[in-house]
This record gives sequence, C-alpha cells and structure tokens, in this order.
Amino acid sequence: MNKNYYDILQINQNASPEIIEKAYKTLAKKYHPDLQEESNKKEAEEILKEINEAYEILSNPDKKALYDQNLKDETISNINLNSFNSTTNENPETDINQKKFDEIRKEQQELEYKRQQLQYQEQMEQARQKAYHDAYIQDLKNRGYKIRYKKSFKDYLKGIISIIIVIIVLILLWHVPFIQNFFMNLYENNQTIHYVVDIFSNLFN
Repeated sequence: MNKNYYDILQINQNASPEIIEKAYKTLAKKYHPDLQEESNKKEAEEILKEINEAYEILSNPDKKALYDQNLKDETISNINLNSFNSTTNENPETDINQKKFDEIRKEQQELEYKRQQLQYQEQMEQARQKAYHDAYIQDLKNRGYKIRYKKSFKDYLKGIISIIIVIIVLILLWHVPFIQNFFMNLYENNQTIHYVVDIFSNLFN
C-alpha cells in the first residue's frame, strides 16, 4: 500500500468521525495554497491533494471499511511472508513435499494479495480523481466562480420521461369524477384561475 491515510491526517486508526473531520479542517487550512508564500504554493497544493484524498476515503464509512480491510490484509500478508521466511531459514532440511506445499501456499497468497491490490488501486484511483475534482470545484467556488454542468442526453431524456409521466398521471386523475368536479368548481368559482385557463384555451384554439 503506497499511502497511509491515517498518517496523512496525523490520526490513529481508531479516530472517530469528529476527530477525522477536525484533523482534515486543521490540515486543509494549514496547507491551503492561498495562505502560503509563493515559493511554497506548489508543494502545499500537492500536500492538500493528499489531505483531500485521505479525507474522501476516511470520511466515507463504506470506503473507510474497505480501506481498513485492505490495510489489515496487507499486515496479515506481511506477517505470513515473514513467518514463512523465518521457518525456511531455521529449518534448512525440511521435507521436500512440505517445501513445495509452502511454496504453493506462498504463491497463492501473493496472487490473492496482488488481486486485492489491483482492485484496491482501481477504487483508490477513482476516489483520488473524485477528490481532486471536488477540491478543484470547491476552490473555484471559494474564488467566486459559478459552476455550471453541461446536461447530457441522458439528463434530457430523464426530463422528458418525467414530463410524460406527469402528463399521464394528470390525465388519469382528470377522469376520476370527484377530482374532475373539484377542478370544475375551482374553475367556476375562482376568477383568477378562470381568467388564466381562458387565456390558454384561446391560445390553443
């Protein structure tokens, strides 16, 4: 594991969510580029990225649980490998079959560890990219910029489907007698609604 997020935030693994948040705010303020001298801004930006990345993982219960499990698996794997090496050194005349068995078990452990590492690195990379993006957006907001997101075709499609569903529901409700009577009475007794409905009726006639 390349980074220890607990070390980055300068907390222990049993830290509560409140302590994690407090440590993040303290360090984020300490290393904010706007508070640094010009010569230290670049280094502060890199440190702040790591701080944001660590907080992104440790402040999310699901991501933190996954990270803690990988941290635990790495520790166990290192212990097993050290134990295997120690056993081999102390018993040079171990039975050949036992040696083969230990070698196979070691290979399996290493393969499983690599698989977990690849999966973990992929998830961490996604989290890292999100943390960088969120930090960049937050920095723009702090500078007074307004963020506008370009809508995709999927967003427009969702909007159209929502409108169609609303229209269908309204049509179905209109055919319910007591609802129809309610709106007819509202139309007849309220002059403002009467006036607005008549305007739209004239536009479409």
